[in-house]
Amino acid sequence: MRVDDFDFDLPEDRIALRPARPRDSSKLLQVGEGLSDLIFRDLPEILNEGDVLVLNNTKVLPASLRGIRPAREEGGGGDVEIDFNLHKPLAETGDGTVRWMAFARPAKRVREGDIIQFSDVLSATIASRDAAEVELCFDCPPEKFIPALEQAGAMPLPPYIGRKRAVDEADAQDYQTMFAREQGSVAAPTAGLHFTPALFERLEEKGIGHVEVTLHVGAGTFLPVSVENTDEHKMHAEWGEISDSVATHLNETRDRGGRIIAVGTTSLRLLESAAQSGRIEPFCAETDIFITPGYEFRAVDALITNFHLPRSTLFMLVCALAGTERMKKAYVHAIETGYRFYSYGDACFLERAKD
Repeated sequence: MRVDDFDFDLPEDRIALRPARPRDSSKLLQVGEGLSDLIFRDLPEILNEGDVLVLNNTKVLPASLRGIRPAREEGGGGDVEIDFNLHKPLAETGDGTVRWMAFARPAKRVREGDIIQFSDVLSATIASRDAAEVELCFDCPPEKFIPALEQAGAMPLPPYIGRKRAVDEADAQDYQTMFAREQGSVAAPTAGLHFTPALFERLEEKGIGHVEVTLHVGAGTFLPVSVENTDEHKMHAEWGEISDSVATHLNETRDRGGRIIAVGTTSLRLLESAAQSGRIEPFCAETDIFITPGYEFRAVDALITNFHLPRSTLFMLVCALAGTERMKKAYVHAIETGYRFYSYGDACFLERAKD
C-alpha cells in the first residue's frame, strides 16, 4: 500500500498542548456503524458487563536530557549544549555502566569519545555515532542510574508538543498514566491518560474488568514513515510482557463471550504479537509487529486510542482495525467538530470492522 493513502490535512490548532482537566473530561468519539460524540467518562455506558480492558502499565522515564560537551582543545570555541532523547536501552555488559541508544541534536557537534556532562552525578561517553543516533555509555552503576536520570532528565514530550512549548513541572504528572508502574518507556501510552480513579470505580460497578500488560514504548513511535510503500517500512522493536495469568484470563474472557478491549495501540500490538496461534499466549520478548489494512486480528475486539498523525504507522493500524474509509470519515468529523489531536488530545473508541 502507498503511504500517501493514509495522509490527511490537520490544522495546527487541533494539536493539543495540554491535557483535559480532569482527565476523563476529554471528548470520546465512538466509531462503529456510525459516529457518536461522547465524553470519556461515558465509557462505562458503551461497554458491556464481562468486557475486559487491557492496560499498559509501563512508566515513562525522564528520557529527555540536555548535556554539556566541553570545548575541545584543537577545535576552538566554548562548551556546547547538546540535547539527547534516549530511545532504547542496551544489554548490560557487566562493566558497571549503563548503555542507551539516543537521538542527539545537534548530532554533528559530538563524536566518538566525547564526554557529556548532564549533572553533578550523571555523565556519559559517546561510544559511537551514526547520523543523529548515538550510543551513550553512562558512567553510572545500574542500580543508581534511574535516580540519577530522574535528577537530570525531563519528560520526553513528543516533538509536535516540544516544538511549541517547554516541558514543565505539570508534565511530570500529566504525561504519566495513573497505573504506570514498570519503568522503561520513553513515550507515554497516551490512551491511558484519560482514566481516573472515579472512572475505574464506575467500570468495576458495571462488571467491566481490567488487566495489565507491559510494553515499553520507544521513540520510534514518533519517527515519520520515510518510504513510499508500507512494505518497505521497518518498525522499531519494543520489549513487552504478558504474564501467564493475564493470558489465561483473557482467553477465558473470550470463551465466555466477553470482549477484549485494548487501551492504546501499544496494548493492541502486544496482544496481537502474543496471539499469532489464534490464542493469547504468555509473552516476554521484543516485538516489531506492523499492522496495516488486511491484517487478520486474533486477540482484540475494540480499541481505545487517541487521534494520530497523518501518514503514521498508528493511523495505518486504526484503519486496519476499523476500516480505512470509516476512519477517514471519523477523522474528518473530528477535525470539523473540534476534537483535539495527539498525545494530550481526545480519544476514540473503535469497534472492529465486521468484514
